[in-house]
Amino acid sequence: MPHQVSVFAENRPGKIERITGALAKKGINIRAITISDSGDYGIIKLLLDRPEDGVECLKGEGIAATLKDIVAIRVKDKPGGLFEAAAFLRNLDVNVEDAYGFMVKSHEDAVFVFQVENAKATEKLMSESGFTVLTDKELYLL
Repeated sequence: MPHQVSVFAENRPGKIERITGALAKKGINIRAITISDSGDYGIIKLLLDRPEDGVECLKGEGIAATLKDIVAIRVKDKPGGLFEAAAFLRNLDVNVEDAYGFMVKSHEDAVFVFQVENAKATEKLMSESGFTVLTDKELYLL
């Protein structure tokens, strides 16, 4: 199962430099990043090529970091490419708590990464219904 790294960080200049610098020193590559603002603090979510090493690295630098289970599926990079997955999740009454996406190859493939309450069960149901669910290795090596 793939994971993302969540970092709780004070909302001030230099936080991204500190985090990315620590990861760079360890040769850990960032595949995607999101930052959400929540007043004086925020959450930085990182998709890393080596998430377990990333958490260890950040904690070693005194940065609060945790691993979160995620589901990653491949969708078509076209209008409506995400709709089928969104409709499937709605039919299962699965609430997407957090999500982001990125394109793999323009007009061909994209990846939808999302966090839900029960990632393993959601991953299994989507796979059984024909969605292309990415393994951790497939996702980290894109």
